Amino acid sequence: MPITVFEAMKGNIRSFLGGAEVDLVAGEGEAPTPETGIRVGISIDERPYAFTARRTPLPLTRTEEAFCRELLTAFSALYTGFRQEGYAAHFRTALLASIMDITVARFLRGDHRKGFWPIQQLIQLLKNLSYQQYEGTPATSGFLVHRTTLPELRRLIRYRKHSLFPLKPYQSITPTFFDNPLAYRFIDGNNLFFVANIQMQVTGIIMTSNAETHNDVERLTNREIFSLVRNTGTGAFAVTVNDSSEIEVMTSPDKLLVRRKGIWAIFDPDIFRSFLAGSIDEEAADDLLWTVYALSKVRHGTVILIHDRSPRQLATLKKGSVGGDDPIGRLLTSRVKGRSIGDLKHSGTLLRLLSSDGMTVFSRSGRLLETGFIIDTSHAREVVTGGGRTTAASAASFFGKVIKVSQDGPIELYHEGRQIYRFG
Repeated sequence: MPITVFEAMKGNIRSFLGGAEVDLVAGEGEAPTPETGIRVGISIDERPYAFTARRTPLPLTRTEEAFCRELLTAFSALYTGFRQEGYAAHFRTALLASIMDITVARFLRGDHRKGFWPIQQLIQLLKNLSYQQYEGTPATSGFLVHRTTLPELRRLIRYRKHSLFPLKPYQSITPTFFDNPLAYRFIDGNNLFFVANIQMQVTGIIMTSNAETHNDVERLTNREIFSLVRNTGTGAFAVTVNDSSEIEVMTSPDKLLVRRKGIWAIFDPDIFRSFLAGSIDEEAADDLLWTVYALSKVRHGTVILIHDRSPRQLATLKKGSVGGDDPIGRLLTSRVKGRSIGDLKHSGTLLRLLSSDGMTVFSRSGRLLETGFIIDTSHAREVVTGGGRTTAASAASFFGKVIKVSQDGPIELYHEGRQIYRFG
């Protein structure tokens, strides 16, 4: 029975882990090698079971493994508490509807001896808000949940040149919290956030300083809020409903849990760093991966190739350029070719380049080789089929690492002609 119930939620777990193969078997199970996956033992009804997850060639990260452990603990507890004969369909329905929310709340609570209900209540409140609009505009809001004392928090906010407006008496986060539209029209989750303690009591409002936001990528990826989360105690987190009606949970060190299209996913930079290792340096990889997330968030598609061959070989792959070879196009591209990923990102140019049509090509040194590039897919070693971006990404991945962002948000990684990871 546990295995049958597990099958009902298998698809959500695979999606959360970017397409990894997952399984639950009775007994101890065969442990995969650390390079290819993880194995977690669990007891259900006093019987041993083994959960395994494999994703090749990208290994699972520590964060993904920790999340899987919380998921299995929640699964065991729910199964044990709902065994009444004749209600299997009820149990599977309840599990599908709630297991990922419960796991997210357990993951965020930090101290496993404490309850996760206050966090779950906040998540449920923001889920409801994500379906709401006000005069045709999506409702947005945000919370910074700190684990420090208020004096320490005030010192940090002064140091970061932000503003804190204390609230007395404290206000508990209840199902009626957003009854007043000001709570989601004024507190927008962009530069205004509610400040709450771990008991889910709002103690004030923080307004971040515009001086700390250097470009659009850093604004879209909440870099300043990540900085506050890192410095407001172990287990601190921030959670927002953004302009795309998604829930974003920011944790330290710099991980995102994202509820998109009704499904939870994790944006773990370590996955992208592992994929890009050996292709470009770590600093360039970080600049690129956060720019890619920004594009995904604002729903701009792109295809990026880290070309691992010579410039002469790249020229043989070129079928044309978006917009042709007119003088204005030559002038504009001449101003950016040869510049590094970091330089382009910090100047605000990288986001605009990647949101333009055609493929963007970088060298292994992280410098721009081509923009608006149209690849001749006949050079691929295998027959490649799919939509325009999928075909281009698959074909290009025979000549280097490829990152593709779809216009509806998903991020995919390609290597050797196949998709090896998907976020969102």
